[in-house]
Amino acid sequence: MSELKVLRAVDYPRMPWKNGGGSTEEITRDAGRGLDGFGWRLSIADIGESGGFSTFTGYQRVITVLQGQGMTLRIDGQNTRPLLPLDPFAFSGESLVSCKLLGGPIRDFNLIYAPQRYSARLQWLEGEQRFFSSAGTVLVFSVSDALEVKVGNSASELGRHDCLQLDANNGLLEVSITGACCVIELTAR
Repeated sequence: MSELKVLRAVDYPRMPWKNGGGSTEEITRDAGRGLDGFGWRLSIADIGESGGFSTFTGYQRVITVLQGQGMTLRIDGQNTRPLLPLDPFAFSGESLVSCKLLGGPIRDFNLIYAPQRYSARLQWLEGEQRFFSSAGTVLVFSVSDALEVKVGNSASELGRHDCLQLDANNGLLEVSITGACCVIELTAR
C-alpha cells in the first residue's frame, strides 16, 4: 500500500554542510542519518558567497537555483553555463566543484542520489499538467504560493517549498498539478 505525506517547509531541519561552509534545510531522504547512508536526499541550500561545494563520492547531483540571480559552477576545472532560476544542472558528486555567484546570495534545490541504487527523473512543470508514474517514490516540490496536487483520489494543497512525498508506489499512478513545481521520480534498482 502506498504512503502519501505532505512535508511543510517550516518543519525542515537545518544542518551544516559537509564541508562546514554553510547550511542546508533537509526536505526528505530515503534512509540514514546525518550526511551518510542515504540512497537519495532532497534539500535546499543557502549560498551567501562564492566558494567550494561538499564532495559526495558515489552520488549524482542535480542542482537548481530557486532564488537569486544565479551562479556559474566550476567542475573539475571547467566552467558551466550560467545557472539561472529553475534551470536544473546535473553533475557527479565526486567532482571538485566551486561556485561563483552572479549577483548576490542564492537559494538552491538539490537532489543527491546513488545511481547504483536508484534511477531518478527530475523535471520542472508549470500550469496545469497531468502525468502517470510507475516510480516507487514520487516527490512534488512546490515553487508556487499555492500548488494543488492530486494523486489518485487524494488532493493536497502545498505552499511555497512544501513537498508531497508518495512512497511504496507499485502501480501506474495518475498525478495532476496546478501551479509550478519540481517532480522527482525515484525507482530502486
